[in-house]
Amino acid sequence: MPKYYKQRLYRTAEAAVLLGVHKDTLRRWEREGKIKAVWLGRERRFPEEEIRRLLGEANPDVVVLYARVSGHDQKANLQRQVEVLREAYGPKFSNVVVLTDVGSGLSTSRRGLRKAMELARERKIRAIAVTYPDRLTRFGFEYLEEYFSSFGVEVLVLNREEDESLRQELVEDLLAVVTSFAGKLYGHRSHKVKKLKNEVKEALSRLDTDDRPETP
Repeated sequence: MPKYYKQRLYRTAEAAVLLGVHKDTLRRWEREGKIKAVWLGRERRFPEEEIRRLLGEANPDVVVLYARVSGHDQKANLQRQVEVLREAYGPKFSNVVVLTDVGSGLSTSRRGLRKAMELARERKIRAIAVTYPDRLTRFGFEYLEEYFSSFGVEVLVLNREEDESLRQELVEDLLAVVTSFAGKLYGHRSHKVKKLKNEVKEALSRLDTDDRPETP
């Protein structure tokens, strides 16, 4: 099934009412390619995006290029992300909006991401593009993807595989998760939290050492 699976799908009678046409007309439009339909078993459904398009309410041809790094010392990487996204997606859209954040992929208070969500909610963009899924969020990427899709906004990901060059950032996010859960279990001032965090750091350090190639 195409990308429409995350949108509301209307039955033929419902879509016909919204478009102000007879059901037979709608079926003919579908055969002629004027409107796209999704088949669920033996029943055709019409995506909300297609109906909005015919009503002249389609989202404008604007893409958000979203880039994120975890620290201010990575500003060069932030700019590289923007340049790569601009080259890959800029020519495919009429207008481009660049939004960036410096902060953890676990943070829910990133201004750039919140602005992108606001633009999607107001149906002012058609797509949001990122270099890697974790640039958008460390966890719950599918939920954000569904959020954007519900407003007719497609999430474009240039590379689906994890970026190995940002391994240290992943370690920092993992430590943040461990610290958060340990704090809830033992209390944020507990010595157990500090002990657990140090143990995780040591374990990650050992893993990193084991992964390094042996010197001949």
